[in-house]
Amino acid sequence: MNRINELFGIKYPIIQGGMIWCSGWELASAVSNAGGLGLIGSGSMYPDVLRQHIKKCKAATDKPFGVNIPLLYPDIEEHINIIIEEGVKIVFTSAGSPKKYTSRFQENGIIVVHVIANKKFALKCVEAGVDAIVAEGFEAGGHNGAEEITTMCLIPMIKDAVGIPLIAAGGIGSGKAMLAAMVLGADGVQIGSRFIASEECSAHINFKNKVVTADEGATDLTLKEVTAVRLMKNKFYKQIQDAYANNATIEDLKNLLGRGRAKKGMFEGDLEEGELEVGQVSAMIDTIMPVADIIDEIVEEFDLERNRVSSL
Repeated sequence: MNRINELFGIKYPIIQGGMIWCSGWELASAVSNAGGLGLIGSGSMYPDVLRQHIKKCKAATDKPFGVNIPLLYPDIEEHINIIIEEGVKIVFTSAGSPKKYTSRFQENGIIVVHVIANKKFALKCVEAGVDAIVAEGFEAGGHNGAEEITTMCLIPMIKDAVGIPLIAAGGIGSGKAMLAAMVLGADGVQIGSRFIASEECSAHINFKNKVVTADEGATDLTLKEVTAVRLMKNKFYKQIQDAYANNATIEDLKNLLGRGRAKKGMFEGDLEEGELEVGQVSAMIDTIMPVADIIDEIVEEFDLERNRVSSL
C-alpha cells in the first residue's frame, strides 16, 4: 500500500496545500471527500476563526483532514490548543523548526508533517521525529526556499537523505506531474495552485481568474531578504523591483510589504496593490472547476501516463 495513503487513511496520495486566504473548510472538506487530504490554512486565521473552520470541516466530511500551521505565527500557542481540543489528527507545519512542537502534537495522537526546501532541514525533521516531510521546489507559490532548488532536483536529493514518507510539492498540478514526482522518489504529492482555481477555494474570483489566464513568466521569486515568496507580476511586484533598483534596505522592503497585502490581493481581489501568491504551474491552469473534477482528472491522467510509460 502507498505509504502516504496508509499514513493518513486516504484513497489517493494527493494533499491539498494549506494556502493562506485560499484554504478554508469548504476546500479542505471537498478535497477529503474526493479522496485526497484537505488542509485548512491557519496562517491567515485568528484563533476563533480557525476553530470555526475546523468545526465546519468536521461537519462537512467524515474523512481525514488536517491543519497547516506556520510555526512563526504570533498566536501559535492558541492555534495548537485549538487543534488539540478539536481533535484534529493531522498537522502540517512550516516556516520554522519542527523540533519545538512535534513531540507535543504526537503526544496528543497527531500526525506531524513538516515542509522543507533543502536537505539540511530534511535531516533536522528526521531528528525532530516528524512522521513525514513535504519537499517543496521553488516552482511553488507563496513562501519558498531561497536556494531556488527545483522539484526535479530536490525530490531525489531528499529521497536519498531520509527514509520517512516523502511528499513532493512545487510545480505539480496534473497527473503527469504527479507521476513524475513519484518516479523521482516521492510517496505522494502536495498541490496548491491547481486548487486555487477550484469552485470551493475561498480566494476572490478576481484572483482565480488571474490564475487561469496566467502565462509563462507570470510569477517571480522575490523578497528573499525578508522571506522568499513567489508572486504574480502586478503593480505591487513592480514597486518591489523599483525598490531593489533604488538599493532598498531590508527595512524599506518590510515597510513596502506592510500588513495585509496577501489578504488584499487573494481574498479581497485587489489585483494591483495586493500580494498574489501562486506557483509557476499557474501557466498550465485554464479552468475553474469543482474539486472532485480536479482530483478525478489528475488521477485519470496519472493512470493513463503510468500505463504509457510502462510500455516504453
